[in-house]
Amino acid sequence: MSEDLLSILLGDRHPLFQEAVRSVLDEEPGLRVVATAGDGHHAVAEAERLRPHVALLSANLVNCDGFSATALIRSRVPSCRVIILAGDRDHVALAQAIEAGASGYLPQDIPLTEVIAAIHAVHRGDVLIPPNMLGELIDRLAGRRNACEKARRILSSLTRREAEVLTLLARGADNEDMARALFISPQTARTHVQNLLVKLHVHSRLEAAAFVNKHSLLDELQAGAVGFANGSRSVEGGPSLGRRKRHVAVDRSHPLAATGRAIQVHP
Repeated sequence: MSEDLLSILLGDRHPLFQEAVRSVLDEEPGLRVVATAGDGHHAVAEAERLRPHVALLSANLVNCDGFSATALIRSRVPSCRVIILAGDRDHVALAQAIEAGASGYLPQDIPLTEVIAAIHAVHRGDVLIPPNMLGELIDRLAGRRNACEKARRILSSLTRREAEVLTLLARGADNEDMARALFISPQTARTHVQNLLVKLHVHSRLEAAAFVNKHSLLDELQAGAVGFANGSRSVEGGPSLGRRKRHVAVDRSHPLAATGRAIQVHP
């Protein structure tokens, strides 16, 4: 394939839609669809194999949805830009797409000419967001950032041992697992868990694990990146379980500023 062509991975669960879009894109000078996929896992595998410039993925991919597939593609093929095609203008879905690493979010009812323009735009490094959804997206991401900062403040109140217990809990360990990993008794492990529930303001072990996952704190806990109440940090790696074209000016302090990319809104 010519180096001048933009290679595209097309992912949608409907073969007829795939073929219709592919036929239009392949007729467009400078574009070439190199693979199609109706399954999210297949889309990720094709992205790894072919390393396309742009992946155009429907949100409703089977087995692994478009958001999960986007996150995997962006982590495994960072050079590949992803555009999510969604059935409606859903603000929650838009936030999911951006947080997964998508460079664009387009409703599926837009003309293909706009899809083509979007492909070129994200390849240049722009982020495409519908103009009537930008304000709420910024508010939503700012709210999530504030929630994560609050979560980190809560973690900073934990002792080193409590942080180790929380790490194991978030990985699915029960009291016996914790006792073996930390060389403590199951009753002591149970006491640490009860103290954690109070500090995290949750009512169950499941909610505590969800707290860590919701705010993406597991890696920080395992790496000892969070300062603890007694001034010490957990052991590196955490405890082991053994076997078990219209631009919008944006305040540099808001969440999207961290991308370092221009933000476009399409009509």
